[in-house]
Amino acid sequence: MTADTGPLSGLKVIDAATLAAGPLVATWLGEFGAEVIKIEQPGSGDPVRQWGAQRDGVGLMWKSLGRNKKSVTLNLRLDEGRDLLRRLVAEADVLVINLRPSTLHRWGLDHPSLANVNPGLVMVHVTGFGAGGPKTDRPGFGTLGEAMSGFAHLTGEPDGPPTLPAFMLADGVAALNATYAVMMALYHRDVHKGPGQLIDVNLVEPLARLIEQPVLTYDQLGTVPGRTGNRWDISAPRNVYRTKDGHWLAMSGSAPTVAMRALRAVGRADLTVDPRFAEAQQRLRNAAEIDQVVADWVADRTLEDAMRVFEEAEVAAAPVYDAEQLVADEHLVARGVYPSIPDDELGAMRVQAPVPRLSATPGRIDHLGPRIGEHNDEVYRERLGLGDAEIAGLVAKGVI
Repeated sequence: MTADTGPLSGLKVIDAATLAAGPLVATWLGEFGAEVIKIEQPGSGDPVRQWGAQRDGVGLMWKSLGRNKKSVTLNLRLDEGRDLLRRLVAEADVLVINLRPSTLHRWGLDHPSLANVNPGLVMVHVTGFGAGGPKTDRPGFGTLGEAMSGFAHLTGEPDGPPTLPAFMLADGVAALNATYAVMMALYHRDVHKGPGQLIDVNLVEPLARLIEQPVLTYDQLGTVPGRTGNRWDISAPRNVYRTKDGHWLAMSGSAPTVAMRALRAVGRADLTVDPRFAEAQQRLRNAAEIDQVVADWVADRTLEDAMRVFEEAEVAAAPVYDAEQLVADEHLVARGVYPSIPDDELGAMRVQAPVPRLSATPGRIDHLGPRIGEHNDEVYRERLGLGDAEIAGLVAKGVI
């Protein structure tokens, strides 16, 4: 698949957001053929360039998050910068932005204002808390979403503190929601001949939707679920178990048939007819006992031996991988999940291939994240028709 044959070929996206949630939306659209113009602050660029691990001053997260994007510098704090953005928006299909609502209104970049420039524009506005409430204009990051959504309250050991994830969970879940919302808005516009529209997505609600079970429990039973470590109060056995050789494996007995297979695999077929364990709700009431049965069995075996038994018995179990083990997994290697992509700054870098996989129009990685402003000439000179003198003047004023 080439850039002009992807399922989103011809779609023009302006990524004027920073850090993770908003830019991820543009990244995923770009993997499937959309042209993505990444707006960055002159000089510093998107803060994600300085996020996390660096190699020779090059941000590794940026290299993946910036894949397939064209980087242009543009100072939205200046009137002339905002005017240039409006010119880009005039011919765009999608704008992704994460400024505070009050800033959007003050700068004339709110959806009604931009819809006057381009009535078909689909605008994704990512904020910490969403519009319409007392927290509307507060700054927000994924950490706050992970706390307020209920995720941290449920994560960790019963006698330990609430636990935050060591990756951009709230940002990623919000971005997934926003990406399918973009496709629905475009379908409404292009198939049903409707107008463009505003997509309001925040960092709390998408993750809270995945963690809805405690709200349902509180609403109907009046109880607030707490932390259970690696166990889960919807199925048993479900935990991580340490093997004889110091490794860990995870198991899920979410389906009753799989739970029964697990009991037989660990040599306790007798428990499959025991009323305390044969039925799902009874297993939950006796989860600690069934968990100990599995833990003791796993502790007497190496990871290789335990996994061989579980695989033969078709038990839902898997090793707990670190990054080194993940990229070496024979199944993922066979599927080409982590290709090495050439890069003029790093030489090459291994990143995860696009997901999901489409049989006729798969995603692609044309290049990793570009240098700051690498595509200024292409966009400003060729796209907007700016001349040398005009470009020089904008550079001198700090606009681009």
